[in-house]
Amino acid sequence: MTHLTSIPKIDRPFTITQGRRSQSGPPLTEEMSLTQTSPVGGLSPELRTTLFYFTLMTTAGAANAFGGIWMEGRGLSASQIGVVSAAPVLVMLVLNMVAGRIADRASDWRQVIVAAAVLGGIFPIGLLWAADFWSILLFWTLTSIAFMTCVPVLDAAAMRLTARRGTDFGSMRAWATIGYLIAIIATGWLVTWAGQEAYMPFFVALALIRTVTSLFLPRFRAPDGEKPPPSGATRMLQVMKPWFLLPLFGFAIILASHFILNAFQGLLWERQGISLSTIGFLIAFGGLAETLLFFTYRKLDKRTSARVLLLIAGVVTVIRWTAMAFAPPVGWLIPLQALHGITYGLGFMACLTFIRSHTSEDIAAEAQGFFVMLQQGMSVLALVGFGGLVDHYGARAYFASALFAALGALCILASIRIRPPLS
Repeated sequence: MTHLTSIPKIDRPFTITQGRRSQSGPPLTEEMSLTQTSPVGGLSPELRTTLFYFTLMTTAGAANAFGGIWMEGRGLSASQIGVVSAAPVLVMLVLNMVAGRIADRASDWRQVIVAAAVLGGIFPIGLLWAADFWSILLFWTLTSIAFMTCVPVLDAAAMRLTARRGTDFGSMRAWATIGYLIAIIATGWLVTWAGQEAYMPFFVALALIRTVTSLFLPRFRAPDGEKPPPSGATRMLQVMKPWFLLPLFGFAIILASHFILNAFQGLLWERQGISLSTIGFLIAFGGLAETLLFFTYRKLDKRTSARVLLLIAGVVTVIRWTAMAFAPPVGWLIPLQALHGITYGLGFMACLTFIRSHTSEDIAAEAQGFFVMLQQGMSVLALVGFGGLVDHYGARAYFASALFAALGALCILASIRIRPPLS
């Protein structure tokens, strides 16, 4: 998927002396630089953040690979599994912006990220003994809330860090996808080799590893003496305008169409007679395309405005879903899965760039949380509606998904017409 040279390099440590004095004598030297704020001294902030990103999505990979089967083995019905899966999303619709606001008001975003990662390591321990619907609902929801709180705050913090230091956010974010894919493969192998009872201890171990790597995260905000002047809106009300809201709403719709894909693509391909091993390959190939786009996004970002890239992602999404509606054979599914790098990867990175470009550090996490709230709301609506269409129309239900994505693309286009990009 990538090569080792893509990992951010180690920086030379530097020191800023702060004017705090001892009771007698010269000022005490206080290590304020980002390279000296964790126990791993010589490693760059980018490398330590990349390590955490690598572990970030591993529990999501394990859950997507085997979570539903594990719940079924505990006696949950399909409808109960649906409730367990939906409950954290419904809670986060309320909490996303609150968590972002708390993170923005903290002295550094790191505090909220680490706290969420620690709780995300503790809560799943309860799943080791959960054996009925209510106990599984409780601990699964708490575990998912901790994870879902962490992601938007981390994205906002890492984007600000790399923008200030002139480094590449995409190459860090790509490792989250790599970790996710490795977790899917590892979960399948472990359950096949050791049986279903090995699943939850492995899931808990992944969560605890993520907790440990969070402790090595750097400080993301600039030290007091190096804080940049405010750039962009300092309050959410300042950007609650159509030109800003329409791209976020539009790409939330486009992303929701991808959650439809995640939920039903395996089922639809299996109905076409495609083998499980081939389905696994197609899903992994889409992840590989996404990872490649993350590594190369920086070059695209320098040439084209974020909203134009969002519009490109929307148009390609419409084309992709329309083609999927014809239930194409594997030979066509491979290039269609390659488009995942554009429809998801390009759009996701462009959306984060758009938010960062128009908001200051004062509301960075809150703005990111607002977008995630829109995304989750659209995803719930899409999943509920698309499930019934699949039952009646099979692969042709992707025509509805294409129309959904087209609506998102039109929202982005309307924003560009209202306020054209500067470049």
